[in-house]
Amino acid sequence: MRPGSVDRWPFSFLDTIRYGDLDANRHLNNVVYLQFFEDARIAYVASLVPGRDVAESDGFGVIFAEAHINYRAPAFYEETIRTWIRPFALRRSSFRMAFRMVAEGDGRLLAEGWGALVGYDYAAGRAAPLADELVAALRRAGAADSEIDALSDLHEHPSQPAPPAPPTPTPPPAPRDPLPNLEA
Repeated sequence: MRPGSVDRWPFSFLDTIRYGDLDANRHLNNVVYLQFFEDARIAYVASLVPGRDVAESDGFGVIFAEAHINYRAPAFYEETIRTWIRPFALRRSSFRMAFRMVAEGDGRLLAEGWGALVGYDYAAGRAAPLADELVAALRRAGAADSEIDALSDLHEHPSQPAPPAPPTPTPPPAPRDPLPNLEA
């Protein structure tokens, strides 16, 4: 985990691609991108409300309700990924969290998107207002009440120069045959 601010993204989380994260094409499986986002999101929420165990339930929680993801580049075995997190679109019982996943080694953008999180009362079985402590922490982190303001703030402004294109990724070497040639 690394708190900090890059282009007003208040939090980032480092993780490494494991062999089990790969698909048949030997790159990060598209489903696993959301698992990396989940790990970063949980670490971020835990940092917002220190002392609260995110795995413990007192009858109230925050559940993941919706996800949108744009895949930008493949990621490969043993690459380190930094997932940047930023809250936006704060409402009475929900908020959205944007994410950007970047290959730490060469800086290429791997994926970006957002997820909607909803306050949930498990005893009542329905959505509920977010806890005041969480709302205050999200506001301090820059979450806006207006989705339109927040979304326009997330995208690059036309008056700003575009960032340089990331280098072309180099695929990993072909896997070696793990079995010795027994017929030689």
